[in-house]
Parts: sequence; C-alpha cells; structure tokens
Amino acid sequence: MTQQTEQGTIWLTQDAFDKLTAELANLKGPVREEIISKISAARDEGDLKENGGYHAAREEQGKLEGRIRQLEDMLRRAEVGETPPDDGVVEPGMVVTYRFVGDAEDETETFLLGAREIEPEGLTAYSPQSPLGSAINGHKKGETVSFEAPNGKQLEVVIVDAVPYTGS
Repeated sequence: MTQQTEQGTIWLTQDAFDKLTAELANLKGPVREEIISKISAARDEGDLKENGGYHAAREEQGKLEGRIRQLEDMLRRAEVGETPPDDGVVEPGMVVTYRFVGDAEDETETFLLGAREIEPEGLTAYSPQSPLGSAINGHKKGETVSFEAPNGKQLEVVIVDAVPYTGS
C-alpha cells in the first residue's frame, strides 16, 4: 500500500517496498534483456521502415523504460512505515467501507485508501487526495461526512468500517 504525501514522500509498507524493489530488479534485468534481444533480432531483418516487429519492440521498450523511471522515483522518495493502528480512524493504509446517506444498510462499497501503484487485486484504491479520500481522512467509523464530487454535486457518506490493510 502506498500514499503520496504533500512533501513528495511516498509512504510504503515494507511489503509494498519489497514488491516494488523486486519489480524494478526484474524490469532492469530479464525483461529489459528480452526486449533488447527482440529489437536486435528485428533490426537484423533489414528495412526498419516497414518492420512491424521492430516498431512494436521499440514501443514496448519505451513503456518499460517509463515504468523503470516511475519505480526508481517512487523508491527514491519512499518512506517505509508501519501498518496503521486498528482504531477505526480513516487514514492511508486502511480498507474503508462506506455507504451513501439514504442508501440501504447493505449497499456498501469498500476500497483501500492509498495510491494506485500498489492496488491489490479485487480492491480499488482511492488516493487520499481524491474528493472522497480527503473528505473521510481522519474521520472515524460511524461518522457521516460530506464532500463535493468532481461533477460539483454534494454527496454524503457514512463510514461503516475502517480497518488496516494487511496485504494479500
């Protein structure tokens, strides 16, 4: 789980830091080497203007290098922290369940309050800087909070639960 703070620091759990570090090592090693091999093989085929394999490999290389730069930047700014306490207070690193005021008790939605870089499978991550994230950050289970949606509409939600994210 990650969360970017106003100072440019990105808060990471130890697990998230380890996963990003492993991904970076894999991208810089075997994945990068494989793409370089593809480019070299396609280049050996001759005319580069009409060589679809060459252009596809170069595009793949561009995406790879972009992800490598993103990971290096995140890890450079990372601050490894502990999982938040299980005290019902919404903060980055918490799995939050909420419902809109007026909806039935069982019509809830659940998300991870954190950055999308480490969005776990099956759980959406909302940034603490998003309208909903910033509105509920610091509030407790059971509280009703209002916020302005991106479309300008005022919405109210009830915080049904907030528990620390424990990983997969």
